[in-house]
Amino acid sequence: MKIIAVIPSRIASTRLPRKPLREILGKPMVQRVYEAARAASGLQDVIVATDSEEILAVGRKLGMNVVMTSPDCKSGTDRVREISLRYDADIYINVQGDEPLARPEHINALIELMKRGDQIRVGTLKTACPATDVANPNSVKVVADSQGRALYFSRAAIPHDRDGHGAIKYFKHLGFYAYHRGTLEGFPNLHPSSLEDAEKLEQLRFLENGIPIYVAETPFDTVGVDTEEDVRRVEDILRSEGRN
Repeated sequence: MKIIAVIPSRIASTRLPRKPLREILGKPMVQRVYEAARAASGLQDVIVATDSEEILAVGRKLGMNVVMTSPDCKSGTDRVREISLRYDADIYINVQGDEPLARPEHINALIELMKRGDQIRVGTLKTACPATDVANPNSVKVVADSQGRALYFSRAAIPHDRDGHGAIKYFKHLGFYAYHRGTLEGFPNLHPSSLEDAEKLEQLRFLENGIPIYVAETPFDTVGVDTEEDVRRVEDILRSEGRN
């Protein structure tokens, strides 16, 4: 089984300009993500997919495998799909370029999930949601059935603790995905869904079109970077973990 990790990385960002190249403790963010992916077992290749000449130049200078993709890609999934048309593999792992706390364990957990059977066309990750993030709309929550299939993703606190027992275990969704090749090929034929539009969560397009997403659990949380405050938080975590 051939597996490729793809790191979609675009220079445009409204809240944090030139985000992929923002230094995190002296390293560009995209480099930290790339190094984490390279350390994962079971991958045949790691590719940074970008539409930026600047990211291309910086990445190649740092020894990364960087490939130019179309500026017309509307999402990270579209960019991963473009790579799938040019690089043959059975499974493609989408590692978000704004996850500098990514670890090889995240990718390995996804690989193990996808190896469970061909019925798993899309995989992703969850972790126990910190209490401070339950009501935070920037922290996406997920609920799954007994077989590990996602029932729903939401920016709201799901499930709702109607009686206020306080015993609900919430799970935070982490932005790592795995796709079988055929699923990516069919992605352009999936119409954007009303739920996706309401929550601004692309993964809901799969669920609303009847494509199950299987969810593996990991003990390792991450912090997606969108602001300078996120950068400081990530740097504090890296220092505390000795991952400078």
